[in-house]
Amino acid sequence: MTAPEVFTRRIVGLETEYGITCTSQDGSRRLGPEEIARYLFRPVVEKHSSSNIFLPNSSRLYLDVGAHPEYATAECDNLLQLLAADRSGDRIFDDLAQKAERALVDEGIGGRVYLFRNNVDSAGNSYGCHENYLVGRSVVLKKLGTQLLPFLITRQLICGAGTIARAASGYKGGWVVSQRADHVWEGVSSATTRARPMINTRDEPHADSERYRRMHVIVGDSNMSEASTALKVGSMLLVLEMFEAGFDLPDMQLRNPSAHVRDIARDQTGNTLLEKVDGSTVTALEVQQTFCEAAEFWLKERPDTGTPNEVLQQVIDLWKRMLRAIHTQDFSEVDQEIDWVIKRKLLQRYQDKLGLSLDDPKLAQIDLTYHDIRPGRGLFPVLEAKGLAKRWTTEAAVEEARTLAPQTTRAALRGKFLTRADELGAPVVVDWMRLKIEQPEARSIQLDDPFNTVDDRVDELIAYMEENQGSYRKH
Repeated sequence: MTAPEVFTRRIVGLETEYGITCTSQDGSRRLGPEEIARYLFRPVVEKHSSSNIFLPNSSRLYLDVGAHPEYATAECDNLLQLLAADRSGDRIFDDLAQKAERALVDEGIGGRVYLFRNNVDSAGNSYGCHENYLVGRSVVLKKLGTQLLPFLITRQLICGAGTIARAASGYKGGWVVSQRADHVWEGVSSATTRARPMINTRDEPHADSERYRRMHVIVGDSNMSEASTALKVGSMLLVLEMFEAGFDLPDMQLRNPSAHVRDIARDQTGNTLLEKVDGSTVTALEVQQTFCEAAEFWLKERPDTGTPNEVLQQVIDLWKRMLRAIHTQDFSEVDQEIDWVIKRKLLQRYQDKLGLSLDDPKLAQIDLTYHDIRPGRGLFPVLEAKGLAKRWTTEAAVEEARTLAPQTTRAALRGKFLTRADELGAPVVVDWMRLKIEQPEARSIQLDDPFNTVDDRVDELIAYMEENQGSYRKH
């Protein structure tokens, strides 16, 4: 692999955990999360005898701890490709939710199934949207993490989902720009749930461990807006590239970054003061401005591989508009693109119309309904359908991503294998690196290179399946 590819062609993926609930027609709770999750995954378990599977589009669909449905995109090496893959998860889970509703009717139970793309439930429990970025093995994650933390704790200003938060741990309740900020406590750690760091350093690259590491970022919000997701991931890609390329960046290392993340969430002006290790101070907005300006210079010399420079220029343009909006407090330039801005505008409209205080339960319901993924029912999908929320993908691209794996990464090989196995009813087992056919004689291969799209061994496994298709019973 050439040096420019190391810097600019990068595997990236998103893992989204969904909130789930089931209510009766009058809105009262019908079934608990565990019960309705069983209905949701019933078709999956009936077909695969498991609630943890890889789909023919190469993504992973499973039931996570706490009865949270989760969707992990296939490996992507392009931002637009990732956006389509990510949105396909909403469509796939909504189909399962509608099947669950029909099953509830058939069994005389009834009820509406809701899936929420958010990060906190009514009891204050938090669940995540995790970002995965492949980096070179030579990168020391703790060192890189220390350098990235100033960017990550302030990134919520430009792409947070926003919510009406409860009072917690000495912090007042009220409007915050991030749902996740109140639930992360460390900067860099190998833990995920106990300490909930911003960057998880567990060494699990899902690739050749002599060449790669995986940076696992768990501080970000789940976004409804494609533009917000594009800014969240696109800005991170640019910052990672600059660090790996040795691009000149001002030293922004902070004395105690995790101590500031909740303060930043409560100050939409970006004026939260952060103490640097040299004793000087900088505002949260200034940190983002510094990284954005550097990214603009970097793009002028960036090799045009991976995500096209034209797309990353759109990321920078949105980044600059959002920073200008924070500085001026005039958000009209971004009120169809950034989740927390869209939602806050919506809530303010209801507050003014109905004379509600911010802690009114009606506003909490609107806050939640914004994240309902069902087209025609969730508030954000309605805004998007009316052209009041801007898109970066097309419906055609999202529909294609439901069944077709990304064709520029290893995901294409897994998708090819799984699609043929599904057609033949062949018993197979896969994970991020391994493909295995179990009958009549077990055969498996390991795919260490996440950038590889051609492998004769995959074709041989498929040929073996086809030779023995008479022995398989279709599901």
